[in-house]
Order: sequence, then structure tokens, then C-alpha cells
Amino acid sequence: MKEDKTLACRECGAEFVFSASEQEFYEQKGFTNEPGRCLSCRKARKQRMGDAPERAPRQMHAATCAECGVETEVPFKPSGDRPVYCHDCFKKMN
Repeated sequence: MKEDKTLACRECGAEFVFSASEQEFYEQKGFTNEPGRCLSCRKARKQRMGDAPERAPRQMHAATCAECGVETEVPFKPSGDRPVYCHDCFKKMN
């Protein structure tokens, strides 16, 4: 059973609690490191990172689904040597 841990924020130095439920969440997600920043510093960092220039939108390419024959768009240029599937058929296969 996990127990709450008190950690120090690497940014502001304040102590914060890394709760048992947060630890379980991190474990489920496969995260191996504990958080290094308190909640307010994490939020501030996300806000700063959000100010970065956005990526250009993906170029989409027309394709015909190899399973159901519907016209679809995919984020890569089909080469013709492998089948291409629409979103629904791709989900069914995985």
C-alpha cells in the first residue's frame, strides 16, 4: 500500500504532497520519476509552454480503405504497397 510523500519543488522550493493515489496513477501510466514541481509551478510551466508557437497542421492525403472501401484521409502519403484503413476499420483491427 502506498503512502503520501512530502516532496520539495525544484522550482520554488515549497513542499508539496505526492499522494498515494497520485503515485498509483503515475505507476499505471508507466511514469518512473516522481513529480519535481508543485501543482502551481506545474500549471505555470504548462501555461508558459502553451505560449510556444503551434505546429503546422498535418497534411492529410486521400485514400480508400482496404477493408470497407470508404474514402478517407490519412496523415501520411500512401505508397500503394501496403493496405490503408479508415479510422473505424483500423480500430476494429487493433
